[in-house]
Amino acid sequence: MEAEERENISEEMVIYHCSPTMAGLKTGSLFNCPAKNGGAFIQSIREMNRHLIPRGARIVPLKNMGKSVLVYMYRPDRLREDLSDSAAKQILEERDYPVGETERCIVELVRRLEDGEMFPHEIGLFLGYPPEDVDGFIKNGAAGAKCVGIWKVYGNVETAQRKFAQYRKCTQQYCEAFQRHRSFDRLIVGCS
Repeated sequence: MEAEERENISEEMVIYHCSPTMAGLKTGSLFNCPAKNGGAFIQSIREMNRHLIPRGARIVPLKNMGKSVLVYMYRPDRLREDLSDSAAKQILEERDYPVGETERCIVELVRRLEDGEMFPHEIGLFLGYPPEDVDGFIKNGAAGAKCVGIWKVYGNVETAQRKFAQYRKCTQQYCEAFQRHRSFDRLIVGCS
């Protein structure tokens, strides 16, 4: 059983990496998950989605890297809203994404992750990062960032630092609540 659990996504792993998304505070979260058995891994994704989808969240594999998979949890409604921002649309249009079609944008992101030699830095838009910070990183790399936290900040430092603190506090509270109650479902905030 222990070996089988290592091949599936654990609730603890998702809580540790995705609490702000589970709480409805953040559009999306990304993490690397060990996965040796592709069939068992996909089945664990399906099982997790049975709990997430009714509450307005979803989890999908983005890239298989052999012994691990890059996993994305997101709030489809929030992502649709984020990607409709004019600055986000411009970033995506410049990179030939199918702007206005959120699910197709995710498919394009997956294609770029699988095919590309370079990491698509526009992925920050899919995680709820401010477009000005995503654009700043695309144009400047690590140079010129005003602040570094969950992402590199090129715009409003105070707002970003408040979000960083909020996300850290949420993760801490979710991890503690899961240790006490062992209830994954109770930690998924329903959002529409």
